[in-house]
Amino acid sequence: MAPLNAPPYGAGLKAQIRRQEPHRFLDSLLVSGLIEARSHERLGLLSNHCPEPELAEFYGSLMASEARHYGVYWVLADTYFDRSVFVPRLQELAMIESELLENLHPEPRVHS
Repeated sequence: MAPLNAPPYGAGLKAQIRRQEPHRFLDSLLVSGLIEARSHERLGLLSNHCPEPELAEFYGSLMASEARHYGVYWVLADTYFDRSVFVPRLQELAMIESELLENLHPEPRVHS
């Protein structure tokens, strides 16, 4: 079986990270949080629709882990940046993410 091609989702979000500090730090936190949040969502779908109970439970445990991950990124953004700075940037990145998701890669993915 051939390896899967890199999907545009993660690369598209990472391309939005500005290069100059402190913007780079903020964008890195927010992009990482968005990726983790989407993984949380996907693992939840897998957990809810998996016909094998043991595997569904495993996906559920991974989903909980992803929730902790994206939560850490939001807390860090809230700790190091004023909400008047990070919330508008998060909204901008979320709009870009929604555009990327409109053109989802047809191959299955969890973390990209």
